[in-house]
Amino acid sequence: MKKHFLLPLLLSMFSSFALANEAELVLDQTKIPTDKASVLRGAEQVATVCGACHGLKYIQYRNLLELGVPKETVDAWRGDKPLNTAMQPQMAPADAQAAFGVVPPDLSLMAIAREGREHYLYSYLMGYKANEKGEIENRIFTVTKMPDILGISGAADDKQREEIGAKAKDITAFLNWAADPHGEDRKNLGIYVMIYLFIMTILLILWKKQIWRKVDEMGPV
Repeated sequence: MKKHFLLPLLLSMFSSFALANEAELVLDQTKIPTDKASVLRGAEQVATVCGACHGLKYIQYRNLLELGVPKETVDAWRGDKPLNTAMQPQMAPADAQAAFGVVPPDLSLMAIAREGREHYLYSYLMGYKANEKGEIENRIFTVTKMPDILGISGAADDKQREEIGAKAKDITAFLNWAADPHGEDRKNLGIYVMIYLFIMTILLILWKKQIWRKVDEMGPV
């Protein structure tokens, strides 16, 4: 009988501990840019740096052309792959498994995969530090196998940290776009729809008043 109560108790304790750790996690709330220049710079960082290990299975090379990346740049990134091919990592999954112990995750939806969204991603990229043993660890995701690709753990001064932070913002900006490539189009369409509905509402109110004015002029039947 005691065994039946022990497992739920242990699971409850573990869940409470996990929730406490999650609650203690403080994310950097730095504003992530959404302008096209930042997204394009981030595309280059992701394609040339992150793309060594990570892919974006929901983003095709033709989507980069639609974003505004020059065709010669896209051609250099895709090599002999067709434009309709999804962005694949340069390293084969088996090689990545051998090198890191895990296959690096796909980045297509990474910007919305965690609570905190883009702020989680930016905090993760900027979260590397050296511990008391001189080992590099990440305060956001402590079990990560990914190395400190931007070198934030070795930043010597504020200027260097600012430069690395700018790159992290650009990468986050691009991955934010990749998670929802048509998000800005929907927002713009939404503005036009709201303007249309506002105008139609005014016209319908005026029409209603005109109809009832004529009814009132006719008097009781």
